[in-house]
Order: sequence, then C-alpha cells, then structure tokens
Amino acid sequence: MTQDHANSAEAAPRAPAPATSSGSGGTTRSGILFTAFEPSGDDHASIVIAELKRLYPTLPIYAWGGRKMEAAGATIVERTGQSAVMGVPGLGKILEHVRINHRIEDWLETHRVAMHIPVDSPDANFPICAMAKDRGMRVVHLVAPQLWAWREGRIKKLRRLTDLVLCLLPFEEQWFMSRGVPARFVGHPLFSEHVDHAEIAPRVAQLATQLGPGTPRIALMPGSRPVEIRRSLPPLIDAFVRLRADFPNLRAVFPVTTEAVREQLLERIPKLLAANGSPAATIGTSGLPKGLSIVVGDTDTAVAWCDLAIVASGTVTLQVARQNKPMVTFYCFSRFWKLPYSLLGRLLFKTRYFTLPNLIAGAPIVPELVPHFGTGQELAVGVYRLLRQPNFADDQRAALAAVCAKFANHHAGTESAIAIGSMLGLNAATTPSPISSPTPASTPA
Repeated sequence: MTQDHANSAEAAPRAPAPATSSGSGGTTRSGILFTAFEPSGDDHASIVIAELKRLYPTLPIYAWGGRKMEAAGATIVERTGQSAVMGVPGLGKILEHVRINHRIEDWLETHRVAMHIPVDSPDANFPICAMAKDRGMRVVHLVAPQLWAWREGRIKKLRRLTDLVLCLLPFEEQWFMSRGVPARFVGHPLFSEHVDHAEIAPRVAQLATQLGPGTPRIALMPGSRPVEIRRSLPPLIDAFVRLRADFPNLRAVFPVTTEAVREQLLERIPKLLAANGSPAATIGTSGLPKGLSIVVGDTDTAVAWCDLAIVASGTVTLQVARQNKPMVTFYCFSRFWKLPYSLLGRLLFKTRYFTLPNLIAGAPIVPELVPHFGTGQELAVGVYRLLRQPNFADDQRAALAAVCAKFANHHAGTESAIAIGSMLGLNAATTPSPISSPTPASTPA
C-alpha cells in the first residue's frame, strides 16, 4: 500500500452523508460514487466530474480517487490512483484492494448514493459494482473494459454488473452492444480539445534551441507505468545508438510524465549506454548522449517538435496521431511471457492488432512490435523505412488523419455527463457546451 493511500483516513476526512431525494418505490438515494485506482482513471474521471458539476451543480459526488478528481469537485473519501498496475496484479496489490473493498462496503451502508461509476481497472472495480447492484444502485462504467482484447469470458459478468458502458474508442460501442451490453461511444478526452500550436510554439522553439540543429528529430516514448518504462528503456536506447550511427546529426527527446521519472532516466541511461559500448566522446556532461534531452510533463511540445516517434503502445499513440506524426510502436512484455506467448498468444489475445490507431482503423497503418522481446534493432528498422520511403510516411499520415476523424463532433466529458444525468433523471442547470470538431491533421511543419 502506498504511503499516500495508507494515510488516506487522515488526508481525506470521512465524507458527510448526501442529501437525499425521492426515488422509485419510496427508496431515497442521491449522489454518485466514483472509484478510480490509477492515474489515468483520475484523469478521465476528473473531466466528467467537472462537467457534472457544471451541468448539475447540486449533485453530490463522492470518490475513491485522486487529486484531479478532487479539484474537479468530488468529495474524496480516500485518496487512490497514485500508482498503476498493468497485467496481473501482485499479492500485495490484491490484498490492498480487499481492504479497500471492505471500507467501501462500510461506507455504502451509511451513504445511500444512487449510482456507482467505476473508472477503468475492471478487476479492482467489479467487486464494488456487485456491492452497488446488491443495493439497487445504477452502475455506469466510464472507460470500457478491454474485453475485446483478452478475457472475453468476463462479458457475462459485465452484462450482469452494468447499466451502461461509456466507450472512449469508436469500435467499442458496437462490440459491446452486439454482446448484449448497453454501450455508448462518447469520444476520447484527447480529442475534446485542439492542440494549441500557437501556445506551445515558444516551448517547441526552446526545445529546438536546447538540442541544436540536426535531423532527424525523434521522440522516444517509453510509456507511463513504472514497469513499462523499465522494460521499454533498453530497446529505445539501443535504437537511438543504432540510428545515430547512420544519422550523426540525429536529435531525440524523451517526454516523461514526472520529475521522478526524469531522475530515473538520468540514472539508468548512462548505465545502458556503457553496456552498449557508446564512446565517451558522444556523452554529454549530464550523462545523456549529446543531442538527447528529457522533457517533463509536456508531451504535446515534444510531439510538435519531432519528425516521428518510437512509442510504447498505449493512449499516447493517439496523442501522437492527433498531431499527425508518423510512428513506430512496440510493447515490451516480461521475458517470462516469451515462451507462453509463442505457444498460446493467439488464444490469450482475441484482437488482431494491439496499437490503438491500428485497432481503430482495423488495419496495420502503423508498424507495431507487440509483444516485443528483442533489442532496438527492429525499432530502428521501422524508423529507417519511415525516413527512406517518404510515401510510406505520407500514407501513414493520411491513415492517422482518418483515425482522428472518427472522434470528430464528440466531447467525452460533456457526453458522459449528459448520459449519467439522463440515467439519474436530472435536468441540466445550464446548456451543455457545443461540441467542436478538432482538426488533427493541421500540424505545422
């Protein structure tokens, strides 16, 4: 358990019981409980909470959640979402959630909320959904469980435990509806706002000055979860070294989420370079290779600056697609998966593609090395093709623009809030904001 979570009782006082309103059959329930257990869940939920508070100002909203959800207007019962888990959680994380579930069950006994909104993290949230259903609450899933990728057998459980799934990806609505699960595509938060190129232009210029002249310009994106970064960094550094051998004026940047990640990279990259045999003359005073920098908390600037990206598969692929930049994608599994995947991969995973642009397009529009167990050689080969075959890069840009167009005329926060309010029978106190249509292909050179 994280220190932040362990001290949550002191950090977040027990929330008061909500004001009640008449419900069906004389039942009195009011308000919403959000449960989010990862940083991405905090991000997604905060956008919806802000819209709910704007449209329904008197609606009580409670949460097991993070700081962004609190800032958006939720009353935090306990702080969660400080760390992320990918794949099968360890015993410690499982026991932590068992304890959390006991506290949520106690809380529900004294707080008669009308709706539970689980945010992503299906394994952590399904037991809470069951508690909510047992108490006659509505359940609306924010972010669809990725049952279309693996463990499709859980669809029966989802059908039993949800009243509506709010989907962020265009193909998900039909996939769930065809399996008897009510679903609605609401768009993705990344596409609810335009990239403000005028606003980030000074930071792009600053980055260009810092790195100096040189091409190609490549963004190296190792993911956001600690385990992703740990596994992605060696092949990314290896690819950088290989590419620089052919392109001596290459410039590259690592966009990372926090200062803590930056410190980890500053510690690990020199060790990887030493193991790779990089000449001392190519290393700068910071321990980073010359022509390589780290940008904290400003992925859009890094994407605007680069010519192309090497990306650990995840939501960030859509952030790259939004600026219409070509990419090579990969995802490093634990080496313990190498033999099982070689034998059972197609049985474990039901989807033909893994990277989001390919999933949305239904075609391999970007190179994907998933799962990836190798070095940076394969990543470098993908970059060579983009650099030396201009038609290939142009075709990818056109396909990425078509992917982004599928999100046009959707605003994830507004549409989610309206769907939730409608299920609760609420009338908006203000007119919903008009939904704009971002133009992802208009990226300056």
